[in-house]
Amino acid sequence: MVILLLFKKEAGGNLPSCHPVAYMMNTMRSNPPVLFSHSYFLQLDPKQLAAAQPYPPLGTLYAAAYLRANGLPAALFDTMFCKDPVAVTAALEEHQPDIFVLYDDGFNYLTKMCLTNMREAAFTMIRIAKQKGCTVIVCSSDATDHFQEYLQKGADFIIIGEGEITLLELITSINKRTNDFKTIKGLAFLQEGQPLKTPPRPVLRNLNSLPIAAWDLVDMQQYRTTWIQSSGYFSLNMGTTRGCPYKCNWCAKPIYGNRYNARSPQQVVAELTYLYHLSPFDHIWFCDDIFGLKPGWVEEFAVLLQQADFRFRFKIQSRADLLTNPGYVQALAAAGCENVWMGAESGSQKVLDAMDKGITIQEIHTATQLLKENKIHPSFFIQFGYPGETRSDIDLTINMINRLLPYEIGISVSYPLPGTPFYEKVKEQLKQKANWTDSDELRLMFSNTYKPAFYRQLHRYVHKSYRKHLALQSLTQLLKHPARISRQGIRKAASLAWYLPAALIARKKLQSLQA
Repeated sequence: MVILLLFKKEAGGNLPSCHPVAYMMNTMRSNPPVLFSHSYFLQLDPKQLAAAQPYPPLGTLYAAAYLRANGLPAALFDTMFCKDPVAVTAALEEHQPDIFVLYDDGFNYLTKMCLTNMREAAFTMIRIAKQKGCTVIVCSSDATDHFQEYLQKGADFIIIGEGEITLLELITSINKRTNDFKTIKGLAFLQEGQPLKTPPRPVLRNLNSLPIAAWDLVDMQQYRTTWIQSSGYFSLNMGTTRGCPYKCNWCAKPIYGNRYNARSPQQVVAELTYLYHLSPFDHIWFCDDIFGLKPGWVEEFAVLLQQADFRFRFKIQSRADLLTNPGYVQALAAAGCENVWMGAESGSQKVLDAMDKGITIQEIHTATQLLKENKIHPSFFIQFGYPGETRSDIDLTINMINRLLPYEIGISVSYPLPGTPFYEKVKEQLKQKANWTDSDELRLMFSNTYKPAFYRQLHRYVHKSYRKHLALQSLTQLLKHPARISRQGIRKAASLAWYLPAALIARKKLQSLQA
C-alpha cells in the first residue's frame, strides 16, 4: 500500500512528448536506474498514426515494476510518440544507465507482427546504447525469433520468451559480476563469438505474484490528449491473463506460450481502481488473447465491479465457441463490456478447419446474435489469403459479414510468423521478404490463388460492401420506424448514396484482378 501512495505522489504533471519519465525510491537515488524502452514508434506506422489510439507499453511496465519490487531502480524512455529512434540518446545521457533494456510490449499484437520499421528502430537504439557503454538486453517477439541477428547488431543478451524473472536473474548476475549466464534459463548470448541459447524458462503460472504495472512511469497526459483529439474519450490497456491454449496454426506465441494463466478478479479490480485514481479513464482495452476463459472468472469480475460501484466501458478479444457458453455473454454485459472482437477469420468452414481454428460457422452466427441481444457490439477479425482459399471461400466470408453485420471489421491477409505450422508450409517462399514494413502493408508474401494486388483490392471492396449493407440496414429502419432512428442512423442511411456506387466500382476492379 505504501508503494501505491508513493506512485500517486510521484505521478502527474504534463511532460513534453517523448520525455523519459523516471521513478525511483529515495533509497535508490544513488544508483543509476536500469533504463527501459521498447521498439514501437507510432510515427513509423502510418495506419496507426492516423487512427491515433495508442496504448502504453504494458509488458514493458510489468518488467520495470518487477525490478523495482526487487530493489532495483528503473526509468522509462517511451518511444510511442517519438519520431526517430535517435531520440534515445537524450535519455541515455540523462540517466547514465549501466544497463539498457529494450523490452517490447508482448500484449500488443502490433509488436507480435515484427514490423521491419520497428526492427530497424531497435537496431538503431541498440547501437546508440552500446556507444554509450551500456550492457544491452532485448526482450521481444522479434528478438526471440531472430536472436542471432539481434546479437550480431550489438545486443549483449536476448531474453527468450516471458521476461520478468529471467531479466531479474540476469541483472543480478551482471551486478554481482558472476558471469555465470549459462545457468540462467531463457537466455541467448554470444560465447567466444558463437550464439549460445540456454534451456527455456517455464512460463509464470501465478500471475498474482507480479506487482502492479509501473503506470507512474508513463506520461499519461500525452496518451490522454491523443485519444481525446482522435476519439473523444480516453482508453487504457489492461491484461488479466497470459497465453492461449488453442492451436490455430497461423498464430505465434513466442512470449507467453500455449498455457493459459489468469490473474484473480480481485487483483484486476484493485489495479483498475489504482489506475483510475492515477489517471481517470473512460474505457479499457483488455488485451488478453482470450478474455475470461477460466470458468466463473467473468461472473466474479462482474460482481466485484458492481460491489465497488465501478463502471466503465471496455472491449475484449474472445472466441465464438466461448461466447456461446451459458451465462458468459450476460456476465460480460453486467460488467460493462461494450465491444467483443472475435476471430471469425472466414465464412468458409473448410478454411476454418484448415487453420485448426476449432470453431464452426454456426458458432459465429450464434455468438453474434447473443452479443447483439445483450447490447454488446460484435466485431470480427477477418483473414483472407490462407493457403487453399478459393473465390468461393472468399464469397462465403463476404456474405457472412454482410449478413451478420458486425459493429466493426478488421481485415488482414494471412501473415506467416516463425514458430507456426503455417510458417513452415510457406517459409521457402519468404526468402526476399518475411515481414511487413508497417501494419498497413497487407502484402501477401507467398504464392496463393491470386496475386497480391487482388488481395489489396479485396480489402477495399469488402469494406465498401460492408458499409453499403450497414447503410441499407439504417435506411430500412428509417423507413419502418422514422421516429426511432437517431441522427447517426440518419447519416448512416444517407451514406448509401456514396457506398452503393463505390462498392460497385470496387467490385469491378476486383474482378479485373481475378484472372
